[in-house]
Amino acid sequence: MDREHARRWDRLAPRYDQLSAGMERRLLAASRPWVAGRAVGRVLEVGVGTGANLPHYPVGVELTCLERSAAMLAQARRRASDLGLQVDFVHGDAGAMDLPDGAFDTVVSTFTLCCVPDLDLALREMTRVLRPGGSLLLADHVASSRWWVRAGQAAADTVSVPLAGEHFGRRPRAHLGALGLEVLDSERTALGVIERVHARHPG
Repeated sequence: MDREHARRWDRLAPRYDQLSAGMERRLLAASRPWVAGRAVGRVLEVGVGTGANLPHYPVGVELTCLERSAAMLAQARRRASDLGLQVDFVHGDAGAMDLPDGAFDTVVSTFTLCCVPDLDLALREMTRVLRPGGSLLLADHVASSRWWVRAGQAAADTVSVPLAGEHFGRRPRAHLGALGLEVLDSERTALGVIERVHARHPG
């Protein structure tokens, strides 16, 4: 686990929802029901943060939520309690999950893969814990479909990556084929900066 990165999120946790409220409303919120609403069965959310997706899961799913920031995890626990949800919370790293192979029917990650240290490793781990035929559901800010926006994102990465581990030029969907995952549905919004993906594990 990248401990310094986790400590950064620990420091942000008490103010995160307040600081991100504008961004959440304008860019992120619409993707949460699109992603979480498709979850079925045993569900793993990777990078639960403060629990913004929790209100959007269907009734009846069996939910496990993983987060590497202990302070963020505490916020998510409080939100689950307020919502009356039964959730198994796990303190762990997306790139090295202490979870069994093929244990989940659905794996969810929203606005997390932009800031994991190793994108390919995190996606391999998410695929590993997904049962054959299960669904991988993603939403993230990604490299735009417009070249002039991508140019600005590339410039932002020169500052945001070394300072905060935040990547604006990634696109997780482009890595899914190499893992054998089949994309069933996807959408891009906000000049192609936000991408939602529903993929399926082979089998």
